Amino acid sequence: MLEEEWVEAERTAVLAVREAGALARKQFGTRMIVREKGESGDLVTEVDEAADRLIVDAIRSRFPHHGIRSEEQGTVSRDSEWNWLVDPLDGTNNYALGIPLYGVCVTLVHQGVPVLGVIHDSHLEQTYVARKGRGATVDGQPLHLGPPRREPQRMTVSWIQGHHVQTDPEAKRLFYTLDRGFKRTLRTWSPALIWCMAARGDLDGIVLYDSEGEDLYAGVLMMQEAGGCVMDFDGHPFSGICREPYLIACHPDNRPLWLDWIQQAREGRVTGV
Repeated sequence: MLEEEWVEAERTAVLAVREAGALARKQFGTRMIVREKGESGDLVTEVDEAADRLIVDAIRSRFPHHGIRSEEQGTVSRDSEWNWLVDPLDGTNNYALGIPLYGVCVTLVHQGVPVLGVIHDSHLEQTYVARKGRGATVDGQPLHLGPPRREPQRMTVSWIQGHHVQTDPEAKRLFYTLDRGFKRTLRTWSPALIWCMAARGDLDGIVLYDSEGEDLYAGVLMMQEAGGCVMDFDGHPFSGICREPYLIACHPDNRPLWLDWIQQAREGRVTGV
């Protein structure tokens, strides 16, 4: 795309996520239709569906030839080169329970590589933007990791897992080890906002276990463009799209610590770090 097209893509995504966030914020705490989605117990509300339509329509009106995959509508259209991923209400379970931790997540993918990520913290009205090779911002201000903490007993980390891995014995072992080895393990049910917290330097690491979806790739790009390291469990840098991702995100200086932890934890050789 030409630079003016990049500008238009970012502008379209930012305006759409802010409008979807305003819709969710207006309805927050009110009575709404909530139902279970699938067999995992995940929830969907009428706000998810309305926000999904809003974002998809905005993208289609500006980029009619691009593909779109949204959480509530599925694959709206396909394109071999440019595709958008849309999560209209990241943190639906929080939202339905009246917990003010929810957002909107949109990613533009070019030939299988995420190149633009926009995440909106709907309740705080903060907008995060990452463009591949161009850095990350929050409300227009540069976003960078701060200095790393070195001692696990001082670190706050987060665990993200897919809905379908509740009974996975390795997932249970890794979470138990993570929870015992670090100061605090955070689980928020809003993965996109967790990635933003890590990109701000407020979290010292993320362990993600088989959780692929429309809320993933903007967050990964945000962390990378803020200077963070995102790698698979074998230490290989993560890029592109993966159907079953197993990832660690951290400050680059703490990469050896996390690789040692994941190796020992997977082998069941530690109860801490």
